[in-house]
Amino acid sequence: MFSATYSVLVIFLILGGTNGDSVNQTEGPVTVSEGALMTLNCTYQATYTTSYLFWYVQHLNKAPQLLLKSFTADKKVEHEGFQATLVKRDSSFHLQKQAVQASDSAVYYCALRDTVMEGCRGS
Repeated sequence: MFSATYSVLVIFLILGGTNGDSVNQTEGPVTVSEGALMTLNCTYQATYTTSYLFWYVQHLNKAPQLLLKSFTADKKVEHEGFQATLVKRDSSFHLQKQAVQASDSAVYYCALRDTVMEGCRGS
């Protein structure tokens, strides 16, 4: 049986303001064997209490595409075998896929949008 090894590249992207918000994720090339578990770590620091977290994927010569998004704490989101759970107490939104394939070789971006809750804004 043929077992391919390939690189999954990851970089980070920050969306939103520059009020001290930041995203830290797994950096550089990650080599994963086909069929193995892939975990890409993402932690964040946000100024406000309402944070929206995103994972984007960008395949070679393609535009980035939204893979997963979440703004609800402790709720798992899934799409095309990928999953992530926004854990606000840890400020984390780690991406996982149980059995990666060669077609998953891409650049992955963790992104943050930090907003003030509408009811908390001053007049």
